[in-house]
Amino acid sequence: MDKTITRYGAIGTISIPSSKSETIRALLISTFARGRSIIHNPLISQDTESCISICRTLGAEITVATDSSSIAVDSYNLGNGLTEATLDCGNSGTTMYLAASMAASLGFPCTFTGDKQLLSRPVGALLGCLKNLGARIEPLNTLFPPFTVTGPLAGGHGTIICKTSQFLSSLLLGCPLAEDTTSLDIPLLYEKPYIRITMEFLDQQGIEYRRHQDLQHFDIPGRQAFMPHEWRIDGDFSSASFFFCAAAITGGQVTVQGLRQSDPQGDKGILRILSALGCIVTWNNDSVTVEGPKILHGGTFDLNSMPDTLPILAVVGCFAKEPVNLVNVPQARIKETDRISLMKTLLVQCGAKVTELPDGLMISGNGGLKLEGGRKIDGQGDHRIIMSMAIAGLRCEEPLTLVGIDSVSVSFPTFFDTLATITSESGT
Repeated sequence: MDKTITRYGAIGTISIPSSKSETIRALLISTFARGRSIIHNPLISQDTESCISICRTLGAEITVATDSSSIAVDSYNLGNGLTEATLDCGNSGTTMYLAASMAASLGFPCTFTGDKQLLSRPVGALLGCLKNLGARIEPLNTLFPPFTVTGPLAGGHGTIICKTSQFLSSLLLGCPLAEDTTSLDIPLLYEKPYIRITMEFLDQQGIEYRRHQDLQHFDIPGRQAFMPHEWRIDGDFSSASFFFCAAAITGGQVTVQGLRQSDPQGDKGILRILSALGCIVTWNNDSVTVEGPKILHGGTFDLNSMPDTLPILAVVGCFAKEPVNLVNVPQARIKETDRISLMKTLLVQCGAKVTELPDGLMISGNGGLKLEGGRKIDGQGDHRIIMSMAIAGLRCEEPLTLVGIDSVSVSFPTFFDTLATITSESGT
């Protein structure tokens, strides 16, 4: 499906969907808890439905409330009667990565697969570490899905380069279920805030672990167990970022409700960046308001801890009066698409001056975008690219037509409905 976005302002108050990252963690832990857990305020999206699907395949009984306000997970029969399982993760890299280590505790072969985009996601470093910890991996030396993991996970010592934090999160969720203590060395770790999200879940579960040198070494005793729990999922800063940036580029004012100021989500850092660019950011309990300035400034910003913000901040950079440099985010190339390359291509199509770096983008802010008449923007099925370019359309001099908007269902099915509530026709 295509959609045309025309020039609009942005003003209003919205409630944001819940965190995809937190919902998937809660689903997986609940599935391995062997009891009844309740997840309140979950995100229901294509990615979380993929996670629900693999949890059901493993034997969990999962009931989604009619109004989607909660999910009940009954995992009394986890793995019962199964001699093997094929786990189709759809487009959800988070589900595949996090579940891979946990599946090694089940003692039967679990084959992970997914859609075309997922099959391009690198898994070599994670599977190599799991092999060193006692799991059997097939095919040997696998670099990309599909792959099969067979436990048990013995424990021992592993070293892993984490160009995505999801490798380490996976091990932190799986290693407590190993037969013995696991010692992990992590000489390189991107996206550290996501590890703190995982640690928050482990702490709520009473899982024992010791970390040293910040997040560079972990000792995790084995033979632990997850327990049934009631979870409440926070609002998603990744989803909120699009609306913060809509206010920034239009000079509007948007209030987003349902966010926790103490939340460890890395994408919360976008508020700091928008403030540096000249926006006014105000917290009021569980809501935050961003007011766009008359002039957006520039600057250099390290996005290593919040790679998902690269597409939307690249859009913001196009409307700044000074250069905006987005750096130290090479992992943006291994998401659903190569987001560094694709965002450069799309923004140049709209008349922006953008230089591609190995680890980011340099945007020479020229104060606006203009798409050549009749051209369309193809986000190549990447939900965050589509949503970012939709926000760009609010300030594009000509109507901007987006190809394949259905992809937003991966993380934010109601994105365009929510966008409609805060936009009003503007001549500025």
